[in-house]
Amino acid sequence: MELRVLQYFLAVAREQSLSGAAESLHLSQPTLSRQLKDLEQELGKQLFFRGNRGITLTEEGMLLRKRAEEILELVKKTESEISLSDDAIAGDVYIGAGESDLNRLIAKAAFELKKTCPDIRYHIASGNAVFVMEQLDKGLIDFGLVYGPVDHTRYHSIKIPAADTFGVLMRKDSRLAAKEYITAEDLLDQPLIVSRQEERDGFPILARIAPDISRLHVVATYTLLFNASLLVEEGLGYAIGFDKLINTAGDSRLCFRPLYPVIETSPSIVWKKYHTMSKAAEKFLKQIQRLL
Repeated sequence: MELRVLQYFLAVAREQSLSGAAESLHLSQPTLSRQLKDLEQELGKQLFFRGNRGITLTEEGMLLRKRAEEILELVKKTESEISLSDDAIAGDVYIGAGESDLNRLIAKAAFELKKTCPDIRYHIASGNAVFVMEQLDKGLIDFGLVYGPVDHTRYHSIKIPAADTFGVLMRKDSRLAAKEYITAEDLLDQPLIVSRQEERDGFPILARIAPDISRLHVVATYTLLFNASLLVEEGLGYAIGFDKLINTAGDSRLCFRPLYPVIETSPSIVWKKYHTMSKAAEKFLKQIQRLL
């Protein structure tokens, strides 16, 4: 399977048309069609459905599109790292992280490093812990900022000496806004908006304060707390998440109250063992270590 053919395949998947893809690739349509048929024969799978409304991907085609994008991104990253001269401190640093005010550490490190290495670029991929670790294992990112235990047989890590606080985002005119802390009893039978990962994992955070999570009433889930804050602002319910992610000062209609008993958690910056870092990534790691 050639990289060139993967690029052809992705162009067809993007354009959903042989003629459109051939034009973007500056190829004749018969040449492109032959390359795709050869690819299907090589894999022994049909990759496209060809119909009057254009071309759509089969299930195997959708899998190949995902893998092809990852392969070509990794090739691009590798070529960029190798092409730099021995003396150049430049290139790209790839970081995966969830929503947290502690991501400011990444911003501070990048800002400080810019003074001596202005040619380093930073790419932040947002997602939950599963997404971040998948990206790290595939070599698509250099560092991940994750919560929970770290497998030290596979990863190096630095614990960040600060914590995020879990609590409830709500409207300032809601009934619970008058309270200093929010307890499990306060949340029973209330419309709750929780992270998709929290629901998928069986509500590990809420289970620490609520003995009977079956009485929790979840009306929506979210991936980004900003989107959840819009639901809260419109009155759909109370969102469970970290503090300091949504502006609740001034004329904001929202406020935040911590859970009780207080639940705090600290993330770690992790990177793969036995992995050769680019010079840009090494510089960034040293800057992070200086700040901690």
